[in-house]
Amino acid sequence: MSVFWTQSLVEGEIAKGRLEAEGIPVDLKGAGEGPYPTGPAELFVPSSFEAQARRILEETQSGSHDVPDGREDHVRREQTREQPE
Repeated sequence: MSVFWTQSLVEGEIAKGRLEAEGIPVDLKGAGEGPYPTGPAELFVPSSFEAQARRILEETQSGSHDVPDGREDHVRREQTREQPE
């Protein structure tokens, strides 16, 4: 199912990465070739992931989706390392 279309292949790659970070399988179709990819891009996901993918993309675009940055895990690892045994 097509869930996203853009004129920018780079924007398509970013959206693809966002969905993959959530465990959604994504197929990116685009016209860009060569060292500087340009042109339109379209993202496809299995129909069972369509609603979840659309929700994530809408929330990400509106800024309401909290994107984890991994800092919490880093802090936990540092705290664990600092604790005496």
